[in-house]
Amino acid sequence: MPKFDMMPGEIREYTTRSPTRKFWIIAIIIGIAAFIIGILIGKYAACDTSSPPAEVPATPEKDGVFLPGVSDAIIKEADLSVRDLLLKNIDNKNIEKHLKALTEKPHIAGSPEDEDTLVNYIKGFWENAGFDDVQTATYDILLSYPDKDNPNMIELLNENNEIVYQTPIEEDVLTPGKNNTEGIPPFNAYSPKGIVTGQLVYVNYGRVEDYIHLESVGVNVSGCVAIARYGKIFRGSKVDIAQRHGVIGLILYSDPKDYTIPGEGVYPDTWWLPGSGAQRGTIFTGQGDPLTPGYPAIGTAYRYEEDKVEPPLPKIPAHPIGYTEAEQLLVNLTGTNVTEEWQGGINITYKYGPGFINNNWKVRMNISTQNARRNTTNVIGFIKGAVEPDRYVIFGNHRDAWVYGAIDPSSGTAVLMETARVMGSLVKSGKWRPRRTILFCSWGSEEYGLIGSNEWVEEYMKNIKERTLAYLNIDISVDGTNTLRSKTTPLLYNVMYETVKLVENPNATEIAAGRKTVYDTWLLNRPWNINGDIYGKPEMQSMGSGSDYAPILQKAGVTSVDFRYTYDKSLPVVGYPLYHSQYETFYAMKNLIDVDFKYHQAVARIGAELARNLADSLIIPLSASDYAWDLENLRVSLDAEYGSYLRGNISNYDDLKMVIKKFGEEAADFEERLKNVNKNDPLLTRVVNDQLMLLEKSFLDPAGLPSRPLKKHMIMAENKNDHYAASSFPGLVDLLFEIDKLADPSARWDEIRQHFSVILFTIQSAASTLRDVTMFHS
Repeated sequence: MPKFDMMPGEIREYTTRSPTRKFWIIAIIIGIAAFIIGILIGKYAACDTSSPPAEVPATPEKDGVFLPGVSDAIIKEADLSVRDLLLKNIDNKNIEKHLKALTEKPHIAGSPEDEDTLVNYIKGFWENAGFDDVQTATYDILLSYPDKDNPNMIELLNENNEIVYQTPIEEDVLTPGKNNTEGIPPFNAYSPKGIVTGQLVYVNYGRVEDYIHLESVGVNVSGCVAIARYGKIFRGSKVDIAQRHGVIGLILYSDPKDYTIPGEGVYPDTWWLPGSGAQRGTIFTGQGDPLTPGYPAIGTAYRYEEDKVEPPLPKIPAHPIGYTEAEQLLVNLTGTNVTEEWQGGINITYKYGPGFINNNWKVRMNISTQNARRNTTNVIGFIKGAVEPDRYVIFGNHRDAWVYGAIDPSSGTAVLMETARVMGSLVKSGKWRPRRTILFCSWGSEEYGLIGSNEWVEEYMKNIKERTLAYLNIDISVDGTNTLRSKTTPLLYNVMYETVKLVENPNATEIAAGRKTVYDTWLLNRPWNINGDIYGKPEMQSMGSGSDYAPILQKAGVTSVDFRYTYDKSLPVVGYPLYHSQYETFYAMKNLIDVDFKYHQAVARIGAELARNLADSLIIPLSASDYAWDLENLRVSLDAEYGSYLRGNISNYDDLKMVIKKFGEEAADFEERLKNVNKNDPLLTRVVNDQLMLLEKSFLDPAGLPSRPLKKHMIMAENKNDHYAASSFPGLVDLLFEIDKLADPSARWDEIRQHFSVILFTIQSAASTLRDVTMFHS
């Protein structure tokens, strides 16, 4: 018998014994018998006509092409009656009920109210709604909290180090039924703890250009505590810029010029920010768990020490206050009067500082905020696709809030839950099942730096990148009632427009004026001004960062959209006034913003129909030609700002226009072939759908952006100096920043030329993915 005994990895050797004569005789007899039996079975089986042959599936035919065995379900177009059911069944009253339940208690990331109460609430609801599966994904991450027993304080000290003024710990209680001991007091997450004392200097919004202005008027900020008003750029960027200029601590406040309108009152009578309102928020400029950059924060993960994190955690303390508190500091400042542009809305004359009218006075920051490891959980619900279950449309919203979060994020959570109810009920009743799989995602710890979504993308990168065709994000569903606002990647422009045209206008006054759909009002209030020209469609904003679409787009290359109903952009405000304060309550939404929840209903209808269309359409409704159009607009914008500069230092700068033109030609050829594709051939439809799905991913580069290797998308990313704002060709803009201040800019120009070549190659490579699959060269 064969011998196989061996050690693992040993070369297999075996020997056999010589067969006996008896063995051979038996083997020959068995072989002859088997041969005879086989002939007999074959003879009688051929004569048996008692059973009909198995039925052959219907054979689709088009243009002479036969496809044996293809089911009608695989090649059928979407049932549009489902669309009508979705739009009809979205219930504004249900959304209101959900928002009330979600905002009963503060639910900061990592708290029992978030991790236990709301996770179980959402998971249970989706299970009952008819989802095929609901899963959770939990990560061990670094979060940050103030010490309630040693509260954060800003103090004004006199010449004897006696406290002249001390900021309150909490915001004022202004609505019945709420008390300020329920939530976390105002703080900036990831601020280092410690005590710093020094002269105070006013730095306007704390942008790069503000420090340039201070230098031009002879104000030295080094060694000072700075006070900056919120707005214009991400708060973490303000801290980063401040510490680069030698500031030792940063006080942030919401100026009434940016968050109120004189004479209109404040919360709780209106939605304008009251004087005690303070904006909480993270000041970490990275994305995801700080200790595990690039990899998921699971049990086996390697974790960096906090002082070795990249991008680094903040080095200087920061703390937010209300404008009532800020007045006590600013009114005592000395120095030159500021310019008109720098003058805020407090009824004082603003001065630069540094220092106080009483020369020996100082400001002291006593910050107790400390970092802590906590769990954060994502809830993932699945409606499995009937035909292409391995292709995903993802619909997501984050769950955690700094306090009650009635606007950010719970207005979005309430919409997500009602959409889930309606879709789940159609599946449960047997009336519908999408062609492709739809995932509903409730992300954890977004407020700390998009952590839940980022860790999930990092853990399941291979699946998400290869299988997901679009991500729909609702961070906030309603922060005003003026019009829709959409941040969108170019592939989704057209389907977004067509979806919004189907949704009834929630504003009766607009309907009476003849604007019957959300699209009509959007076009009126947000016409798209592109490089000085008015485009005949509503504005689509570029995608920077600031919400959960960022890691999904910038790491996995999934085309994305983020949308909401919002306020009139002509208002002289830098954001909705109650942002991240304890006044973001159900009371505020119900009484001051969306009384009947009709605007929430409109946003839910947009999300539901967009998800259905992407999941159900035989050919995915993405537009390659819109990407070409957008690339050219980005090039024109780049050229207007930096063209002469780049042309003088990059010999092949004009190649950018050429490769974008070529991309446009390939996109046009692809869409022409798409018109004639045999939709009865499931293999051909799969091929073109994969080309559409993978196009966004072809703009990823494995090395990432210069100095930002975890940002893989060469076209879509935030500005390095403002994580809320998008940049055209962000890697180039990063490298060009303050290049004139370098003693020897030649090395930087070498980096720019190298990165420019990567951009050219990336666009060329993306264009090649649109060719016929049998072609590599054009």
